[in-house]
Amino acid sequence: MPPQERAHYSDDDIRSAWVDEPPQLNSTVTLADYDPAWPELFQREAERIRTVLGEQVRQLEHVGSTSVPGLCAKPIIDILLVVPDSSDEPGYLAALEAAGYRLVIREPEQDEHRALKGPDTNINLHVYSPGSVEIEHYLRFRDRLRDHDSERDRYAAVKRELAARTWKYIQHYADAKNEIVDEIMARAEAAEASATPVAYDEFAERYADHSATNPFQKLYDRPAILNLAGEVAGLRVLDAGCAAGYLAAELARRGARVTGIDASEQLLAIARERNSVDDSVVYRHADLAEPLEFLADDSVDLITASLVLHYLRDWAPTLAEFRRVLRPGGAVVLSVHHPEDWHWFEGTRYFETELLTDEWSMGDAGTPQRVQFYRRPLSATFAAVRAAGFTVDELAEPQPLPECETTDPGAFAMLTGGPRFLYLRLISPAS
Repeated sequence: MPPQERAHYSDDDIRSAWVDEPPQLNSTVTLADYDPAWPELFQREAERIRTVLGEQVRQLEHVGSTSVPGLCAKPIIDILLVVPDSSDEPGYLAALEAAGYRLVIREPEQDEHRALKGPDTNINLHVYSPGSVEIEHYLRFRDRLRDHDSERDRYAAVKRELAARTWKYIQHYADAKNEIVDEIMARAEAAEASATPVAYDEFAERYADHSATNPFQKLYDRPAILNLAGEVAGLRVLDAGCAAGYLAAELARRGARVTGIDASEQLLAIARERNSVDDSVVYRHADLAEPLEFLADDSVDLITASLVLHYLRDWAPTLAEFRRVLRPGGAVVLSVHHPEDWHWFEGTRYFETELLTDEWSMGDAGTPQRVQFYRRPLSATFAAVRAAGFTVDELAEPQPLPECETTDPGAFAMLTGGPRFLYLRLISPAS
């Protein structure tokens, strides 16, 4: 069951949830030390599921204890699968059963949860629909344990103590972990609440003025995004995280029909004032962490996401929405902080996804602006892209425009001396 606060399951609850008679344990629980092969087993199973279900796969994640390096676990691979509608069993179950999967649990009252066992690997395949709160619970708990060794070790100690007891059903053992799970989840939620996103409304005017001429954006980032975007005339473009609209306006001048979205109302107001291009660009308020409900499926040809995704801890929901609104064969062109950022901040660890704090000088007499963003290793970036079903068409580490050398020699030296941002062109597979 998902790692969240919930009532303990009675024997009747367990029997009701199982399709057939639930297996009784009547013994202690066997825990194995962490096995580096577990992620490989997940990848093998994920590839099979994607082959079987194709476009039905909205999200696929390795969850549970086997997904946390260094954590003891029952040697069973827990997999989270998100399909368009988990209650619509004919839409996905027949294909999985034909491939050897077996439905064992059906819980309509638990966010239409379904669970299956695998054909040849000991797995628990948990199936949910988009928007289920269980998805966030699974991922938050996993990521908290991955990012905090002390939480992982505390959880492991409780697991070992409980595993030494005798349990009638394995669910009783899972329920006994509720207290420690809830403690860890509470700390994770409190930490996320304190890690507030960049509040651009507080310095929108300064940022808009700065980004108009800042060489990192004017002579490096925007040209690189436009180069990867290619010919845009006639395309329907979503500029995600459009800020003051400089990129959106240039896309519109090149013939695209652009919808620019941003979470900052103040930046959107500036974009409408400074960067409206006839009726070729529309600016609207939207949060990339939420569903893009105003956009229909397959309604966009190209998405640009310039220096915005690194504000999100979890890319999965956002990339899933990008995949939904893109037409088959459509592209995402994005830039984020380069994984090499770990060299520039004290105390960072490359292989973790970390919330970092930076200070920006706006090129004026004002106080430097404190901002936070998530740095992640290259493997995590590619794992998120692959899990969303995109293919990588191009990876770029561009150079600034030549004029940067005379305009701002310091910026030119920095941008040519090592990577600052990472650029990807992703393709949504053609149907």
